[in-house]
Amino acid sequence: MRIGFDASPLARPHPPGIVRVVESALAALERADGVEVVRLAPEPSEPLARWRRRTLAAASGKQSLAGIHSFLSAFPWRGPGLRVQTIHELPWKHGVAENADWRHKLWARFGPRRADAVITATEYTAREIGRPLAREGGRVHVVGWGVDERFAEEPPLGTVDEVVLTRYRLPEGPFALCPGAVRAKKNLAAVLHGAARLHASGGPKLTIVVSGPDTQDLRRDLGLASQLGLSRWVSTPGTIEEEDLPAILRLAAVVPVLSRSEGFGLPVLEALACGTPVVVPADSAQAEVAGEDGIRVDPGDADAVAAGLRQAIETREEQRYVLPERARAFTWERTARGIADVWRAIT
Repeated sequence: MRIGFDASPLARPHPPGIVRVVESALAALERADGVEVVRLAPEPSEPLARWRRRTLAAASGKQSLAGIHSFLSAFPWRGPGLRVQTIHELPWKHGVAENADWRHKLWARFGPRRADAVITATEYTAREIGRPLAREGGRVHVVGWGVDERFAEEPPLGTVDEVVLTRYRLPEGPFALCPGAVRAKKNLAAVLHGAARLHASGGPKLTIVVSGPDTQDLRRDLGLASQLGLSRWVSTPGTIEEEDLPAILRLAAVVPVLSRSEGFGLPVLEALACGTPVVVPADSAQAEVAGEDGIRVDPGDADAVAAGLRQAIETREEQRYVLPERARAFTWERTARGIADVWRAIT
């Protein structure tokens, strides 16, 4: 089966999570049997919307493809062949402005009516898309993402994780890693309020490490940290290099992922694979991914968040070799099989 895959997220700027999904899923599909992967991406000077509307739409006929698979909600409406759409999340349902403009809303609303199949990564998002739609020919399919093998509870032989502490000016005491929490949707404020309550109650002095570039949202949250008396307990090392992320996850005491809107939550899975506890919203895609191993809290309740952070710190070592078991069920090979199964179902 010869399928064209929209690989534009690898050629144009996209959120890191989307890029990782596309890279890893395509690599796994290329290793699998039964699917011939044809990567399709725009030329550097070609406008993305026009490329998708014209060049990508015509690719099926020109390259004898069964159809086009998009890892995004946008896909070419016209042209020969089948269409598979991916809907990651519906942020406007949670009061989140990011990726909630009219274009995203239109693709989420009308795309499933034109696509031959829709993929989403969690049952949580599938329910938000709408079970009535899912029953109409079974067009909505849940295909979970995976975790790379480099995320593990022990570093590779000959590697010492602690060297990254100096590289990123990280504390030697317990710290919470908040990956990419420089965007409002990541809800860093909930972590800050919880940490402040934890400190005030005599709990462990936890440093909040926020990775990612300097943004207006981050500056606003740093102002909140100052108001809460947490300025000395917040570290902003900037962007963490991909090769250093597993080490930092292994060294962290906890990874809180309290996003207001999330379609899956790769940091949840990556932290668990490294043996690090995660704190997640009770009713969320993150909680679905973490399963019974996630510490579930109400992000709007600072006392609940503080209790979750304390629990994570106190159980950190005893959970180190338990938590990775949950992550081992999520492989990119399983993702590739799921995608291939969807295509087999519609051809």
